[in-house]
Amino acid sequence: MTRLRNAVIAAGRGHYLATVSVSVSVTLFVLTVLSLAFIPLGIGLFTTPVALTAVRGWATLRRHQALRWSDVRIPVPYRALPADPRSGVTGQVERCIFMLKDPATWRDVQWLLVDMTGGLLTAIFAPALLLYWLYGWVLALGVWKPIYDAGGGEWYGFIHVTSQSTANQAAALGTALLVLGVFVNPALIRGHFLLARTLLAPTTSMRERELALRVDRLTETRHDAVDNSAAELRRIERDLHDGAQARLVAMGMDLGTVEALIDADPAKAKELLAKARQNSGEALTELRDLVRGIHPPVLAERGLGDAVKALALRLPIATEVDVELASRVGAPVESAAYFAVSETLTNAIKHAGADRIWVDMHHADGMLRIAVTDNGKGGAAVGAGSGLTGVERRLGTFDGVLAVSSPAGGPTMVTMEIPCELS
Repeated sequence: MTRLRNAVIAAGRGHYLATVSVSVSVTLFVLTVLSLAFIPLGIGLFTTPVALTAVRGWATLRRHQALRWSDVRIPVPYRALPADPRSGVTGQVERCIFMLKDPATWRDVQWLLVDMTGGLLTAIFAPALLLYWLYGWVLALGVWKPIYDAGGGEWYGFIHVTSQSTANQAAALGTALLVLGVFVNPALIRGHFLLARTLLAPTTSMRERELALRVDRLTETRHDAVDNSAAELRRIERDLHDGAQARLVAMGMDLGTVEALIDADPAKAKELLAKARQNSGEALTELRDLVRGIHPPVLAERGLGDAVKALALRLPIATEVDVELASRVGAPVESAAYFAVSETLTNAIKHAGADRIWVDMHHADGMLRIAVTDNGKGGAAVGAGSGLTGVERRLGTFDGVLAVSSPAGGPTMVTMEIPCELS
């Protein structure tokens, strides 16, 4: 039953891919070619970036479908657009030239052509194998005869149906096609995405450029880490100076006064001792809070999973934590992951309007994966003032990535991945 269900799902996906390949891919290919043709007239300078952006969006959607439906990973090869583009006509022309110089642009255009031809064929077979068998049985049930009597020469595949015997052969062939579809349909859809990967994935030169971009990104995040560390040290120094240190100084002065008054005014000395004891307790509490902010004790003692569970217990929203970690990851990664989860949960409580949160944490294929999901109103985005930008940069220090899925109306899912090994 599982195999049949997977075959039916693959048939539905094949029908979708075949239909979309004919419609969207053809439309985008025609619009792109027309925009490129209009560049000498000046119109194409404004329409081409729009068309190519649509093509990139369509190709990126297909990459996501390849991963979700067939576990085919297709990296994104595009060059990053300038961070501070110019405005006006000059900026539009520069954007157009920049996109045209990107080799991935021309591979996308080639992919559109392949998608509406070879991609169509690989996708259409999946639904055809599960539907075409019905016609063979319809012919075997007697429909062949009126067609033949009317002078028709009906064919079912390679069988010329002219008698009940040949009609039965058509039914047998249809049954064989049905069985074949049950076994090969998922492979056909995977083949469709593997064909797409030949053009949508980075080439060798693109991979080298991708590695260079990763090095630049890691260099940037390392600088951020150094800056953040310096800022954290200044914060600790300020908190110590304004908090615990001030209380300890006051406690020392009180003890000095007690020493002078203990014989002359025992009651006053007793009052000052009580005050000193209170200051020492408050100083100890502040020191504990300060240390907890640097590295929570439960994280050092029990590991990431228990630290996140302890964090969830203190939240005002019902939070379910699911952890599958065979052992612990490195301390720096644990700390980064913990504070990333903490910041994400804080965002959900402050902005999402959710009444339930789920945290899923597991390690597979050399990657620590954490998903934080809430049933709030959605609309979260990196760089939208939600604090996710800081989380992204924190993860970037370890070559980690952050992905946000938050449609209007929710739910919101924040996924974090950090490459690491279990100890």
